[in-house]
Amino acid sequence: MLAGNHIITGYASQTTTIKSKMAENFQDDDREEAMITLFGLYKDETEGRSGVDAFLKLDGKTVPFELKTTSQGSVTTVRDFGPDHILKWKDKHWLIGFFIKGREYYKYGSPSMMENWIKSKEEYIASDFRLAKLVPAKISLEDMYHIIGKKDVYTYDDAKAVQKRQYEKEQYLQLQDLRKGYSPGRMLEIVKDRAEYLIERGSTLNNPHIPFTYFEGWTEITKNHAEQLRVMVREYFKG
Repeated sequence: MLAGNHIITGYASQTTTIKSKMAENFQDDDREEAMITLFGLYKDETEGRSGVDAFLKLDGKTVPFELKTTSQGSVTTVRDFGPDHILKWKDKHWLIGFFIKGREYYKYGSPSMMENWIKSKEEYIASDFRLAKLVPAKISLEDMYHIIGKKDVYTYDDAKAVQKRQYEKEQYLQLQDLRKGYSPGRMLEIVKDRAEYLIERGSTLNNPHIPFTYFEGWTEITKNHAEQLRVMVREYFKG
Protein backbone atom coordinates (compact mmCIF):
# COMPACT_ATOMS: atom_id res chain seq x y z
CA MET A 1 0.00 0.00 0.00
CA LEU A 2 2.88 2.29 0.87
CA ALA A 3 4.54 1.55 -2.48
CA GLY A 4 1.34 2.34 -4.31
CA ASN A 5 1.00 5.64 -2.50
CA HIS A 6 4.61 6.42 -3.32
CA ILE A 7 3.97 5.86 -7.04
CA ILE A 8 0.85 8.03 -7.02
CA THR A 9 2.65 10.76 -5.09
CA GLY A 10 5.56 10.59 -7.52
CA TYR A 11 3.26 10.90 -10.54
CA ALA A 12 1.41 13.82 -8.96
CA SER A 13 4.74 15.52 -8.25
CA GLN A 14 5.89 15.01 -11.85
CA THR A 15 2.58 16.36 -13.17
CA THR A 16 2.85 19.45 -10.96
CA THR A 17 6.39 20.08 -12.18
CA ILE A 18 5.40 19.74 -15.83
CA LYS A 19 2.38 22.01 -15.42
CA SER A 20 4.53 24.64 -13.69
CA LYS A 21 7.02 24.46 -16.54
CA MET A 22 4.22 24.85 -19.07
CA ALA A 23 2.87 27.94 -17.36
CA GLU A 24 6.28 29.60 -17.32
CA ASN A 25 7.46 28.65 -20.81
CA PHE A 26 4.38 28.60 -23.02
CA GLN A 27 6.25 30.68 -25.63
CA ASP A 28 9.11 28.17 -25.90
CA ASP A 29 9.42 24.95 -27.88
CA ASP A 30 9.66 23.19 -24.51
CA ARG A 31 5.89 23.46 -24.17
CA GLU A 32 5.35 20.69 -26.74
CA GLU A 33 7.77 18.39 -24.96
CA ALA A 34 5.99 19.08 -21.67
CA MET A 35 2.58 18.30 -23.19
CA ILE A 36 3.92 15.12 -24.75
CA THR A 37 5.11 13.96 -21.34
CA LEU A 38 2.00 15.07 -19.48
CA PHE A 39 -0.36 13.24 -21.83
CA GLY A 40 1.78 10.18 -22.50
CA LEU A 41 2.32 10.92 -26.19
CA TYR A 42 5.46 10.40 -28.24
CA LYS A 43 7.23 12.29 -31.02
CA ASP A 44 8.59 10.83 -34.25
CA GLU A 45 11.83 12.76 -34.74
CA THR A 46 11.85 11.96 -38.47
CA GLU A 47 8.75 14.13 -38.96
CA GLY A 48 10.70 17.42 -38.67
CA ARG A 49 9.20 20.85 -38.00
CA SER A 50 6.57 20.54 -40.73
CA GLY A 51 5.39 17.10 -39.64
CA VAL A 52 3.12 15.74 -36.94
CA ASP A 53 3.67 17.26 -33.47
CA ALA A 54 3.03 14.04 -31.58
CA PHE A 55 1.38 10.63 -31.72
CA LEU A 56 -0.77 8.59 -29.37
CA LYS A 57 -0.63 4.79 -29.40
CA LEU A 58 -4.09 3.55 -28.51
CA ASP A 59 -5.75 0.17 -29.01
CA GLY A 60 -3.57 -0.69 -31.99
CA LYS A 61 -4.03 2.73 -33.59
CA THR A 62 -1.43 5.44 -34.14
CA VAL A 63 -3.26 8.74 -33.63
CA PRO A 64 -1.64 11.97 -34.96
CA PHE A 65 -1.88 15.10 -32.80
CA GLU A 66 -1.52 18.83 -33.39
CA LEU A 67 -0.31 20.55 -30.21
CA LYS A 68 -1.11 24.21 -29.45
CA THR A 69 -0.90 26.53 -26.45
CA THR A 70 -2.30 29.98 -25.79
CA SER A 71 -2.15 32.68 -23.12
CA GLN A 72 -4.54 35.02 -24.98
CA GLY A 73 -7.57 32.83 -25.55
CA SER A 74 -7.44 32.60 -29.33
CA VAL A 75 -5.09 29.98 -30.78
CA THR A 76 -2.49 30.78 -33.42
CA THR A 77 -2.01 28.25 -36.20
CA VAL A 78 0.52 28.54 -39.06
CA ARG A 79 2.06 30.98 -41.49
CA ASP A 80 0.89 30.69 -45.11
CA PHE A 81 -2.20 28.58 -44.41
CA GLY A 82 -3.33 26.95 -47.66
CA PRO A 83 -4.71 23.73 -49.19
CA ASP A 84 -1.75 21.69 -47.92
CA HIS A 85 -2.74 22.45 -44.34
CA ILE A 86 -6.36 21.56 -45.03
CA LEU A 87 -5.25 18.11 -46.18
CA LYS A 88 -2.74 17.80 -43.35
CA TRP A 89 -5.31 18.59 -40.67
CA LYS A 90 -8.19 16.56 -42.09
CA ASP A 91 -7.59 13.56 -39.81
CA LYS A 92 -5.62 15.30 -37.05
CA HIS A 93 -6.57 15.33 -33.38
CA TRP A 94 -5.85 18.54 -31.47
CA LEU A 95 -4.62 19.12 -27.95
CA ILE A 96 -4.63 22.72 -26.74
CA GLY A 97 -3.16 24.12 -23.54
CA PHE A 98 -4.77 27.24 -22.08
CA PHE A 99 -2.80 29.45 -19.66
CA ILE A 100 -5.13 32.34 -18.97
CA LYS A 101 -5.45 34.59 -15.91
CA GLY A 102 -3.68 32.16 -13.64
CA ARG A 103 -5.70 29.15 -14.82
CA GLU A 104 -4.16 26.19 -16.60
CA TYR A 105 -6.21 23.58 -18.43
CA TYR A 106 -6.28 21.63 -21.67
CA LYS A 107 -8.91 20.78 -24.27
CA TYR A 108 -9.05 17.93 -26.74
CA GLY A 109 -10.47 18.43 -30.22
CA SER A 110 -11.27 15.48 -32.46
CA PRO A 111 -11.16 15.81 -36.28
CA SER A 112 -14.96 16.21 -36.31
CA MET A 113 -14.78 18.93 -33.63
CA MET A 114 -12.22 20.89 -35.66
CA GLU A 115 -13.97 20.30 -38.99
CA ASN A 116 -16.15 23.43 -38.99
CA TRP A 117 -13.23 25.81 -38.42
CA ILE A 118 -11.05 24.12 -41.04
CA LYS A 119 -13.96 24.09 -43.49
CA SER A 120 -14.57 27.82 -42.98
CA LYS A 121 -10.94 28.59 -43.89
CA GLU A 122 -11.09 26.27 -46.87
CA GLU A 123 -14.12 28.13 -48.21
CA TYR A 124 -12.45 31.49 -47.55
CA ILE A 125 -9.44 30.75 -49.76
CA ALA A 126 -11.14 28.52 -52.34
CA SER A 127 -11.90 31.22 -54.94
CA ASP A 128 -8.37 32.63 -54.73
CA PHE A 129 -6.85 29.24 -55.42
CA ARG A 130 -9.22 28.71 -58.34
CA LEU A 131 -7.88 32.00 -59.74
CA ALA A 132 -4.37 30.65 -59.28
CA LYS A 133 -5.23 27.83 -61.70
CA LEU A 134 -7.29 29.90 -64.14
CA VAL A 135 -5.26 33.09 -64.65
CA PRO A 136 -1.85 31.59 -65.61
CA ALA A 137 -3.49 29.50 -68.33
CA LYS A 138 -4.54 32.71 -70.06
CA ILE A 139 -0.99 34.06 -70.42
CA SER A 140 -0.04 34.09 -74.12
CA LEU A 141 3.32 34.16 -75.90
CA GLU A 142 2.79 37.86 -76.58
CA ASP A 143 2.20 38.42 -72.89
CA MET A 144 5.41 36.56 -72.10
CA TYR A 145 7.41 38.59 -74.65
CA HIS A 146 6.13 41.73 -72.96
CA ILE A 147 7.25 40.44 -69.57
CA ILE A 148 10.70 38.97 -70.31
CA GLY A 149 11.46 39.89 -73.93
CA LYS A 150 11.37 37.92 -77.19
CA LYS A 151 14.03 35.32 -78.02
CA ASP A 152 14.31 32.23 -80.18
CA VAL A 153 16.23 30.46 -77.40
CA TYR A 154 16.06 31.32 -73.70
CA THR A 155 19.01 30.50 -71.45
CA TYR A 156 19.31 28.94 -68.04
CA ASP A 157 19.85 32.42 -66.61
CA ASP A 158 16.65 33.63 -68.31
CA ALA A 159 14.67 30.83 -66.72
CA LYS A 160 16.22 31.38 -63.31
CA ALA A 161 15.46 35.10 -63.51
CA VAL A 162 11.77 34.13 -63.80
CA GLN A 163 11.53 31.28 -61.30
CA LYS A 164 14.18 32.47 -58.83
CA ARG A 165 14.77 29.70 -56.29
CA GLN A 166 11.50 27.91 -56.87
CA TYR A 167 13.30 25.23 -58.91
CA GLU A 168 16.46 23.34 -58.05
CA LYS A 169 19.23 23.46 -60.66
CA GLU A 170 18.51 19.88 -61.73
CA GLN A 171 14.90 20.76 -62.47
CA TYR A 172 15.94 23.78 -64.55
CA LEU A 173 18.18 21.53 -66.64
CA GLN A 174 15.51 18.83 -67.03
CA LEU A 175 13.08 21.42 -68.41
CA GLN A 176 15.41 22.45 -71.24
CA ASP A 177 13.94 21.32 -74.55
CA LEU A 178 16.70 22.75 -76.75
CA ARG A 179 20.41 21.92 -76.71
CA LYS A 180 21.36 25.32 -75.32
CA GLY A 181 18.24 26.26 -73.41
CA TYR A 182 14.49 26.67 -73.73
CA SER A 183 12.13 27.23 -76.63
CA PRO A 184 9.54 30.04 -76.36
CA GLY A 185 6.86 27.42 -75.75
CA ARG A 186 8.77 25.85 -72.87
CA MET A 187 9.60 29.25 -71.43
CA LEU A 188 5.90 30.11 -71.51
CA GLU A 189 5.22 27.04 -69.37
CA ILE A 190 7.79 28.27 -66.85
CA VAL A 191 6.26 31.75 -66.76
CA LYS A 192 2.80 30.27 -66.22
CA ASP A 193 4.10 28.12 -63.39
CA ARG A 194 5.64 31.18 -61.76
CA ALA A 195 2.37 33.09 -62.05
CA GLU A 196 0.46 30.24 -60.40
CA TYR A 197 3.01 30.09 -57.59
CA LEU A 198 2.78 33.83 -56.93
CA ILE A 199 -1.02 33.87 -56.87
CA GLU A 200 -1.13 30.86 -54.55
CA ARG A 201 1.38 32.47 -52.19
CA GLY A 202 -0.74 35.60 -52.12
CA SER A 203 -3.84 33.53 -51.47
CA THR A 204 -2.61 31.87 -48.29
CA LEU A 205 -3.70 33.16 -44.89
CA ASN A 206 -1.12 34.54 -42.50
CA ASN A 207 -1.54 32.69 -39.22
CA PRO A 208 -5.34 32.49 -38.96
CA HIS A 209 -6.43 32.39 -35.32
CA ILE A 210 -8.98 30.01 -33.87
CA PRO A 211 -11.19 32.19 -31.64
CA PHE A 212 -11.53 31.36 -27.97
CA THR A 213 -15.30 31.10 -28.42
CA TYR A 214 -14.81 28.16 -30.81
CA PHE A 215 -13.81 26.00 -27.84
CA GLU A 216 -16.79 26.90 -25.65
CA GLY A 217 -18.45 23.83 -24.17
CA TRP A 218 -15.43 21.60 -24.75
CA THR A 219 -14.36 19.51 -21.75
CA GLU A 220 -11.52 20.95 -19.69
CA ILE A 221 -8.77 18.48 -18.81
CA THR A 222 -7.30 19.48 -15.46
CA LYS A 223 -6.23 16.18 -13.90
CA ASN A 224 -5.47 12.57 -14.84
CA HIS A 225 -4.40 14.03 -18.16
CA ALA A 226 -3.15 10.90 -19.94
CA GLU A 227 -6.09 8.76 -18.78
CA GLN A 228 -8.74 11.34 -19.63
CA LEU A 229 -7.31 11.94 -23.10
CA ARG A 230 -7.47 8.24 -23.89
CA VAL A 231 -11.08 8.05 -22.74
CA MET A 232 -11.99 10.95 -25.05
CA VAL A 233 -10.14 9.56 -28.06
CA ARG A 234 -11.80 6.17 -27.58
CA GLU A 235 -15.19 7.86 -27.49
CA TYR A 236 -14.39 9.56 -30.80
CA PHE A 237 -13.49 6.29 -32.50
CA LYS A 238 -16.67 4.71 -31.17
CA GLY A 239 -18.58 7.35 -33.15
